[in-house]
Amino acid sequence: MQPVTTPRVFSGRYELTHLVARGGMAQVYRARDRLLDRPVALKVLFPELSVDRAFVERFRREAQAAANLSHPNIVPVFDWGEDSGTYYIVMEYVDGQPLSQALRTGGPLPASRVAQIGARVADALAYAHRHGVVHRDVKPGNVLLTDDEQVKVTDFGIARAVNTEESLTQTGAVMGTATYFSPEQAEGVGVDARSDIYSLGVVLFEMVAGRPPFLGDSPVAVASKHVREQPPVLHDLSPSVPPALEAIITKAMAKSADLRYQSAADLRADLQRFADGRQVAAADPATTAMLAAAAAAAATAAGGSGDASRTGVLAPMSATQAVPVGDGRIPAGNEPHVWRWVLLLLGLLVVLGVVLYFVLHSLGYVGTTKFAMPTLQGKTKSAAMKVLQSDGLVVSPVTERTSTAVPATQVIATVPGAGTKAHHGERVELVVSRGGVPRVLLPTVKGEQYSHAYAKISALGLRPTEALEASSKATGTVLGETPAAGQRVKKGSLVTLTVATRNSVVVPDVVGDTVVSAGDVLGATGLAAGAVSTVCSNQYGKGIVITQSPRAGTHVAPGAKVDLEVSSGPCNVLVPNVVGDSETVAVSTLSGKGLKAIPATTAACVPATDGRVLAQTPVGGTTVRSGSTVAISVCRSLVGPPTSTTPTTSPTSKTSKTKTPPGHAALKPSASSPPTSAKTRGT
Repeated sequence: MQPVTTPRVFSGRYELTHLVARGGMAQVYRARDRLLDRPVALKVLFPELSVDRAFVERFRREAQAAANLSHPNIVPVFDWGEDSGTYYIVMEYVDGQPLSQALRTGGPLPASRVAQIGARVADALAYAHRHGVVHRDVKPGNVLLTDDEQVKVTDFGIARAVNTEESLTQTGAVMGTATYFSPEQAEGVGVDARSDIYSLGVVLFEMVAGRPPFLGDSPVAVASKHVREQPPVLHDLSPSVPPALEAIITKAMAKSADLRYQSAADLRADLQRFADGRQVAAADPATTAMLAAAAAAAATAAGGSGDASRTGVLAPMSATQAVPVGDGRIPAGNEPHVWRWVLLLLGLLVVLGVVLYFVLHSLGYVGTTKFAMPTLQGKTKSAAMKVLQSDGLVVSPVTERTSTAVPATQVIATVPGAGTKAHHGERVELVVSRGGVPRVLLPTVKGEQYSHAYAKISALGLRPTEALEASSKATGTVLGETPAAGQRVKKGSLVTLTVATRNSVVVPDVVGDTVVSAGDVLGATGLAAGAVSTVCSNQYGKGIVITQSPRAGTHVAPGAKVDLEVSSGPCNVLVPNVVGDSETVAVSTLSGKGLKAIPATTAACVPATDGRVLAQTPVGGTTVRSGSTVAISVCRSLVGPPTSTTPTTSPTSKTSKTKTPPGHAALKPSASSPPTSAKTRGT
C-alpha cells in the first residue's frame, strides 16, 4: 500500500490516501469519507471502461444490486458515482489481505483452514444467490482475510458488466479470471449460481495444491481446458489431502452443472461436515457401493466377465444374428445375446435410479425433512441458542468476531444463514459479536515540531515513527502523517510522521553520562544543554543523566537545546514492619521495597513462634536509603515448653534477658554506593 502522491477528492467527499491494488478493470484506493469520517475502499474504473456507455449502465445496475447485499462474509457496497467522467464505487475498507497474497507468501493451507475459508465463502455466495445475485468472478483475489480470521468476499456483480468473450481476448490481469472460469463461462453460454460453485471449487483446489488445476499460455488456452480436460488428481499434487475434502472439491468442479452441488448452501454444509469430522455427502460410502455394484452388473452383462474394472464392448450383430421382424422368433443359439442386452438395460436403469434418488435427496424432496433457519440477528447469544436448540439443531461452534456495528454478546449471523433450509440435528455455527476494537481519532500534527507531534501521538496509545524528507521547511517540521489525520485507528498502531530535514543535527545519546560529560558531547555536536532537573534514582548514581529531551536520534536544528534529568542519588524508602511474619515472607517484603534482609537466628523463643520474625532493625516505619540492610531476628526453638512439676527458670529465658540475638550488634543500615562508571545503565 503506497501513499497517493497527488491527492484527489471524488464528489467532494472521498479523499484518496493510498493505492491498495490494481486489477483488470479498476484501481483500488484507500480513501477517507469526509462526511462520515471513516476509511473506505474506493474502486476507480479505468478510463477506457468509463467511456463505454453500455458498460457503465450495466455496471450501475449491478452495483445497485450488490449494494442490497448485507452479510457478514460480504464486503458491503456503500455508494457509487461519477466524478469528471470517472466512475467509482465505494465499499467497506477491510484491513487484511487477499487470499491470493496469502497463497503466494504461505503456500498451500491446512485442510481445516481450507474448509473454514471455503464454508464462509460458500455461505456468502448462498446468501447472494438467494437474492438473485451471481458473482461470476469468484477467485482468491476477491476473497479477503482479516487478522481476526474473518473472511470477506468482494466484487459481487461487477464481473457481469464485462463481456466474457471480450475478456478472453485480453491479457494480464484477465488471465487470473480465466483460471477460475466455469466451463459454461468459457463456452460463453448462460450461467447460474452453479457457475460460482465451480469457481469456488477451483479456489479450494488451489488452496490445497498450492496451484490452480489448469495452466496455459493464454486465457483462451486455460478456458479451453476447463471445458475439455479433467483436472489433475488432487491426491497426486497433495498426498496429505483428506479423501473427504478431495471428494468435495471434485464434486464442486464437475464439468456438468447438474452433477455439482446444486446450491452453495449444500457445498457449505458439506464443508462444515468435513470440519466437524462427520461423513460428507460427496463421499457417501453407500452411494459409492451401489454405483459400483450397478457398474459391475452392467460390465458383466456387456462383456461376459465378472471383472467390474473392465468395460465390456458389444460385438456388432451380423445379419444371421438379427431378430426376424415377421414372426418374432429368435434364431437358435442367439438367446445369450438377447440376455446381454436385457442385463445391460437393467444395469443402466439401476444406475439411473440411484443417481435420481440422491439428486432428489440432496434437493430435499425425498428421505429428509427440511425447515427454514430462523432469523436470529440482534438476539443475545443465550436467547439464540435456546431458539436453535428448540428447533432440534446443534449449536457448534460459537464464533466471536469483532464488530463496531453489533453490540457485544449479540448475534451477527448464523451459518447456515437465516432462511436457509436445514435438517433436524444439523450443526449450526453461531457468530456472536465481541464488540468493537478500541480506536482513537488521529489528530492533525502537520506543521508542528516532531518532538511535540511525537508526544501528542504517543499520549493516544499509538506508536509514532520518523521518516525524513528533504524540504525547504524548517528542520523537524512535520510534513504529513500516515495514516492520514482524522482517521480512527486501533490503539498500538504505527503512525509514520514525515519530517522535514535541512542542515539538521542528530541528537546524541547522553543518558548515563555525567552532567559535565553530557554538556561536552552536546557542545561538540553543535547543540547545548538546556534545563537540568534532578530526581532520585535507584538505578543511576548521583550526577548521572537519567533521561533527555529530545530523545537520542531526533533531528533538530543546529544550536537546539537538550533538556536533561539528572539523578540526585538513591531514593528513600519506608521500612515495612515484618515482625510476626515468616522468614520467607519477611525477606520477600523487604526485597520488594529495595531493601536487603539479613536474617539471624535465636533460640530465645517458644515453639509457637518457630520460624517467625521476633525483631527487626531498623524498626518498621523508619526512613532509610534504598538498598539499605535490615536485620531480622528469626526464632529457631531448641526446647519445648516448661513442665508444671518443676518450676525452674528456663536457660533460654535467662539468656533472652541477658544476650543480644547473634549478629545484631554488627547490623546497621547503610546506603548503597552510587555507580562509579560514567555510563552506568539500569536494567
